[in-house]
Amino acid sequence: MAVLFRDSECYFRCNNTRDDENCLPAANPRLARAAFLVRAAFLASAVLSSTSRPNFFLFFFICSTNRVAQQIPFLIASFIKMTGSAAKQYLAVPFDDARPGNSSSSPMATSTPLPENPAAIPYGIRLFRRLPRPSCLSRIAVYRILILLLTYFFYVAYHLARRPLGVVKNVLAQTDCSNVSLPQNLSPCDLEDLLRNRNGSWCSWEPFGGGDVDSKKKFSALDFTYRFSYAAGMIVAGHIAERTDLRLFVSFGMVMAGMFAIFNGMAYFWEIHAFSFFVVAQLFGGIFQGTGWPAVVPLMGNWFGKKRLGIIFGIWNSHTSVGNILGAVIAGVWVNQAWGYSFVVPGLIIMSCGIIAYFFVVVCPEDVGLPHPDHSDESMNTTTVTDSTDVSIYEDPTYPPTQARKEREQSQVDAAAPPMEKKAITMWQAVMIPGVIEFSLCLFFSKAVYYTFFFWLPVYIKQTTTAGNQNSADLSAVFDAGGIIGGIIAGAVSDATGGSATVCGVMFVLAIPSLYCMVLYVGQGFPVLITLLVITGLFVNGPYALITTAVSTDLGTRPSLVKNTHALATVAAVIDGMGSLGSAFGPLGAGLLSTYGWHGVFYFLIASQVVALLCLTRLIYREVRHWQQKRNRKMSVFQDQQPHLLNGKLNEKSVSRTGLDDSTLDKSASFTNGGRLQSSPV
Repeated sequence: MAVLFRDSECYFRCNNTRDDENCLPAANPRLARAAFLVRAAFLASAVLSSTSRPNFFLFFFICSTNRVAQQIPFLIASFIKMTGSAAKQYLAVPFDDARPGNSSSSPMATSTPLPENPAAIPYGIRLFRRLPRPSCLSRIAVYRILILLLTYFFYVAYHLARRPLGVVKNVLAQTDCSNVSLPQNLSPCDLEDLLRNRNGSWCSWEPFGGGDVDSKKKFSALDFTYRFSYAAGMIVAGHIAERTDLRLFVSFGMVMAGMFAIFNGMAYFWEIHAFSFFVVAQLFGGIFQGTGWPAVVPLMGNWFGKKRLGIIFGIWNSHTSVGNILGAVIAGVWVNQAWGYSFVVPGLIIMSCGIIAYFFVVVCPEDVGLPHPDHSDESMNTTTVTDSTDVSIYEDPTYPPTQARKEREQSQVDAAAPPMEKKAITMWQAVMIPGVIEFSLCLFFSKAVYYTFFFWLPVYIKQTTTAGNQNSADLSAVFDAGGIIGGIIAGAVSDATGGSATVCGVMFVLAIPSLYCMVLYVGQGFPVLITLLVITGLFVNGPYALITTAVSTDLGTRPSLVKNTHALATVAAVIDGMGSLGSAFGPLGAGLLSTYGWHGVFYFLIASQVVALLCLTRLIYREVRHWQQKRNRKMSVFQDQQPHLLNGKLNEKSVSRTGLDDSTLDKSASFTNGGRLQSSPV
């Protein structure tokens, strides 16, 4: 962030010149004019917002941030500058075009093209390959971009299709029908009976019109049915996905999930009022929704390497929140007029994505004649000696070192050997991978909190504020906007520190006061509510996004499972399947507790966050101990280099005799005169 603000202020510091090497090359009058336009837009929005009383707080907020707003163009330019090199690394390195005569220093480069599998190439890809390819992108880069976008929008569609029920709950069970127009085709006697028997809630949709308590119990039963079938379906789907073609698997799953989403909405058009109909629709809808995650995670694992998975998956996992936002907005369009379309339109969208998956998904690079990416660093250079503490910091320290050494050596041999037939692993083998049990239990409680907001947040907003049905759906999307930020931050910090459990633990701790503030200040106005929703979504969704993506992929690519992406499907299914069980019990408990007031619901959520934190205490301890050991090793290297210093300068003869190379010395800390270590962080 310091670099961002430094670059953003370089225009003012350099007085429109490019002489300062610390300034952005783009710091010129064009950006200054862009900054002026941004500032003018903020002032205009502030004036418009001041015309209505509820936006008075927003007026002062915009005016106070107006000085910062003029630097937005500089922030954007700096962000593009810093992410350019990272994009090249992810899209092109270490792979090559695999063309004849193409020379590269990459160990994965090959002088002859690899054989393709024509039967596995979809029809859409065959047409796609006829298009001209940009000269700045390699073949592997094009396919990576394609898979990244496809899997992203596929899971956006999955979440978009599962969102409508939480939005239409306010319409299916209404306690106040004073603002709803009466039916026109009823006789006076029928109308009188309707008003007398429905006790003022005649506009509710049967069988959810039996009062507030009865409707919440039925909605809780539907949520539990859906999430439990989703968890069971995911575990079974992970077992099937590793033994079938992922392209056909994900296509069939999306088409069937869309069909049962439409099945829910047809209750409105067919005027079905049987509770069993909704139970069956939720049951099969949850089963086929469970086909998504065990399919998209292995697809990403097939095409992307292990290095810096956190930031990649942190950005990619925003599909969860984007899908929830779009689902809430799309379902909110028809929630008051014809709520059946709130299910039908998302169902058609996910079915369309299933058809696209059939024609464009390439399961693995070998199908199109490209080398397979390796998830471990050892596969990139088989001659590199890996530190034993870096293999898995979640393993038992009493694990025999000879066995660990054999396992690492075998993984290096497997990485150098040609790809062999991939064998699926059993559920028990996946559970016994170090860290899987802890993260699975943690995700159980984390998803219980997240999906309580997912299913009950629109109802909570409507009952505690003055917002209507559509406004409640729109405000609930703010929670997912904070979740996008939380997922990206969690992934970036996890990459920088190498401690996924510690990052999750810190976010669990910070989520507790944010949940408590939701209880205290929810009725203080919409600006306060929006702020609390963003903060709570950030800390609640961050650990959930990190565990289900980067952690699952990392645990599924242990040294003993190198190149086995089928194992990745099983590990992802075990971890997220356990979390989905929590997402079944969480909304169920929240629905039952909400009949006694919303305070008990939030205390239940706080307790779930505490238990999730306790599940990771052992892993957090090992990560902290790993950092301490790593720091001690660095300090020992610095102390070994002290005899080679004379009056603050390196003694080149002594260095040459000891065999220290330049790379080792460059990594050392700076020294003061007399050969003493300077107090700089290591």
